[in-house]
Amino acid sequence: MVFPVIKVETGVTLLGGGNSTPAMVSQALTQAKTLVAADGGAQIALDLGHMPDAVIGDFDSLDSKARTAIEASRFYHVPEQNSTDFEKCLTRIEAPYLLGVGFLGARVDHELAVLNAVVRHPERKIVLLGTHDICVHLTSPLSIRLPIGTRVSLFPLSRVTGRSVGLTWPIEGIEFAPDGRGGTSNEACGTQVDIEMDGDGMLLFLPVEALDALLKALGIKAL
Repeated sequence: MVFPVIKVETGVTLLGGGNSTPAMVSQALTQAKTLVAADGGAQIALDLGHMPDAVIGDFDSLDSKARTAIEASRFYHVPEQNSTDFEKCLTRIEAPYLLGVGFLGARVDHELAVLNAVVRHPERKIVLLGTHDICVHLTSPLSIRLPIGTRVSLFPLSRVTGRSVGLTWPIEGIEFAPDGRGGTSNEACGTQVDIEMDGDGMLLFLPVEALDALLKALGIKAL
């Protein structure tokens, strides 16, 4: 049984070793002040001037400089190779929500593994922040206010159906599947978009500029 090593009543910023910018990390920390680094994300945190509250992973990509600079008590070594560092973090953090930075836009296999983990943990509220996109797993009905013309992309990682209001191309009556129909490059045709899926497995991608709107729609209040 896995026990959490980080327990907080607010959000956690989870930093990976992929693509990120100082602005992305700062934006996430403004909303979720506890910083957890996934393995090699520890050095990125230090390079950006942030000391992680914890470092979790198998440490196969942990920089020696990070080992020296970070207090030993903040390291949580998980040597097993049956899960990714991202999932090792998910199963050891207890928090209302996580903002994941540095998990989108780098190696495709790593990105797919992260998206797979997000879908396999529907009980967790996770928003992934990338350079161009943000992503969330649609596990409950979502009502979000967006400027008309905003890109709204839907990509299924399981077979699922649903319905929508406020999209240029409504999704009702479509059976989505990872090896079949997707819903990329849809767009908002009204100021409010409502999406409800009949099961888990649908990922929503929005432009990074829609982060505040998405957090509000998810019930995540600004600090």
